Amino acid sequence: MSGFAHYLPDIWAAIIAFAILTYVVLDGFDLGIGILFPFLGSEENRTRAMNSVAPVWDGNETWLVMGGGGLLAVFPLAYGIILNALYVPIIIMLLSLAFRGVAFEFRGKTRRWQKLWDKAFFGGSLIATLAQGAILGGLLRGPEVTDRTFTGGPFDWVSWFSLGTALALVAGYVMLGSAWLVIKTSHGLYDLARRVGQVSLIVTLGFIALASLATPFLHPEYYHRWFQWPGVIWSAVVPLLLMVAGFGYWTAIRSDRGVVAYLSGIAIFVLCFAGLGLSIFPYIVPASITIREASTTAMSQGFILVGAAIFLPIIFAYTAYAYWVFRGKTSEHEHHY
Repeated sequence: MSGFAHYLPDIWAAIIAFAILTYVVLDGFDLGIGILFPFLGSEENRTRAMNSVAPVWDGNETWLVMGGGGLLAVFPLAYGIILNALYVPIIIMLLSLAFRGVAFEFRGKTRRWQKLWDKAFFGGSLIATLAQGAILGGLLRGPEVTDRTFTGGPFDWVSWFSLGTALALVAGYVMLGSAWLVIKTSHGLYDLARRVGQVSLIVTLGFIALASLATPFLHPEYYHRWFQWPGVIWSAVVPLLLMVAGFGYWTAIRSDRGVVAYLSGIAIFVLCFAGLGLSIFPYIVPASITIREASTTAMSQGFILVGAAIFLPIIFAYTAYAYWVFRGKTSEHEHHY
């Protein structure tokens, strides 16, 4: 490849990574609220919490479709390997998200079965989050690949490391959900969200520290990237930036600055994502398949990029407009239709 075509795989890798990160920080807060659902106290608090995400939760999942669809279209080899290696947690995640969506809609249409749908909303949110964390852990450990084909088993992703990343994601989503509730609610629920946010921040940073200690030893290449020049610079800078973001979240959640807390929470996720990129780049299947090895033809990538250039701004505009229209505090008297 020459000229612009040479950079198409990198451009597409950046687009897919951005779509996944956007999904995590947007859908993360409403999954976090779902995880908190049984602990919100009164029925009034649960209704207000659900109303706070009602206008935007389904649109947030657009970015998950974008990431998965882009991976299939541009990196079909990686798509095949990753799905074969992680089919079990991926299917669990998708079924949980679907079940959660059903619970979201049905809860507001019944009194008799409302408690059942409350439990379904909580269960779908928790299981989907655990599955996403397990996917991350399984991917970082690296699927077993021989001659560009997955040769491992269906449960190779199961490990203590994957359990740790799953629990870390639960804590991180609760941290984002707490900040969202501080932005969108008031009175008792607001005070509860502030307290939960402080605890979840500490737990999240603790899990990040443990994951950071374990990750370099998953693969020799990770160790070299983290502790050899110039990667060692990022290995030193990222923890410092995480401390700054954590301090920003802590001080904001303790005061009436929910937006700052939420943005600080996003910063924590972005920095973790940067650490992930530092570990695996230029591989798309860790330690096995690089971005260029997995990419389709330059003509196909260019053609799909034209479509992405048209529709990505539309998705951005729709998402921004939805958040703008439904800004401000919510109440238990509002309904999401």
